[in-house]
Amino acid sequence: MSAETLTATRGSSGFPVSRGAGGSNVQFAYGVYEIAAAVETGDIFEMCRVPKGAVVIDGFVRADDIDTGTEALDMDIGWAANGVDAVDADGFGNLGVWTGDPTTDVKPETQIWYPFNGVLKDGPKTFSAETVIQLYVNTASNAGHVGTVYVGVYYLVP
Repeated sequence: MSAETLTATRGSSGFPVSRGAGGSNVQFAYGVYEIAAAVETGDIFEMCRVPKGAVVIDGFVRADDIDTGTEALDMDIGWAANGVDAVDADGFGNLGVWTGDPTTDVKPETQIWYPFNGVLKDGPKTFSAETVIQLYVNTASNAGHVGTVYVGVYYLVP
């Protein structure tokens, strides 16, 4: 198979995007995707969308231990080009090879959990147009291949 773009329900162009009440009210966008086949290098998972003017303040990636055994799966979290802001495949995190191994006091369960970082280390990220938050596959999975991926994005719309 060749790389493809896979879209979660909340990442689709027809899914309504909440602008919320404005001001300092925190909004939350999320997407869940059930990976049912081997992840391939170059795959893109469109997880959710944030509205024009969204100021992203935090977020996370959670998932099953998709790549078991000798891990190789490397997916980053970022955003697609939106006509104003350029694509940045790892803007919220260059996550390296995913391992679901438990980490004492951080994630005692076998799972994936990565908080957003990337550009957020310097403060919030503002988008000039409606934007898709996406996972980009740098390296295909080695084994296992299936499981749930859940991405959440906290944002404001001034």
